[in-house]
Amino acid sequence: MKAFDVDKLHVKIYDSRRQMGEAAAAEAGAYLRQLLSSQEEVRVVFAAAPSQNEFLSALCRESGIDWRRVHALHMDEYVGLPSDAPQGFGNFLRRAIFDKLPFGKVDYIGSEGDPGQLMARYDAILSEKKVDVVFMGIGENGHIAFNDPHVADFNDPLRIKKVDLDLKCRTQQVHDGCFARLEEVPKYALTLTVPALAAAPRLFCIVPAPTKAEAVKATVEGPVGAHCPATVMRLHPNATLYLDPDSAALLQDSDA
Repeated sequence: MKAFDVDKLHVKIYDSRRQMGEAAAAEAGAYLRQLLSSQEEVRVVFAAAPSQNEFLSALCRESGIDWRRVHALHMDEYVGLPSDAPQGFGNFLRRAIFDKLPFGKVDYIGSEGDPGQLMARYDAILSEKKVDVVFMGIGENGHIAFNDPHVADFNDPLRIKKVDLDLKCRTQQVHDGCFARLEEVPKYALTLTVPALAAAPRLFCIVPAPTKAEAVKATVEGPVGAHCPATVMRLHPNATLYLDPDSAALLQDSDA
């Protein structure tokens, strides 16, 4: 494993995708145990994507976490998908982790119904108490959650908003195998905003695969700004980026 810092961001590169996921889960598990030793409830926001598979699988195997005191949320959801659609992000997380562990509470954004009502409900949940930790990834276009570059705002006054998805973002969903054709990918989504994610005291960002190499390079080596939303992590006091050899391949220091 190789580690270095860029601005405030901790970057860790592992020898394989499996090692990356397991290491991130071990550190996340330790952090959750630490929080649960000093507070009654921990609120966690989860990303839903194939990039999180190894991490979520390993996190399910972490021992000593009282999941009954964990309140789980997720960061984005498509607009208009049937509630039982397998591509729904809530359903992905249900399969990957929410149904495998005895969470005290799980709140889903929802994909059916009036987006305004869905957002108002989730905003109220987010406003009840601070989020303690975010488990996230980076999109091929540098997005975090569904904050694509053209809608990302580091000073967004909202906690959750409806956005239109850019072509690169929608194409990624086909690359990931979530949809067979671009035409099937919804054009709109509800997403937690950049400030809503960055407000958590601790960010774990897990990013494997060659398709993410350009976005990782922009995140780590490019200028900070909404053109690459993931660069907000370089301003965060406690964020860690976990990479595998493929996602780190374009970094200048990846072979150092």
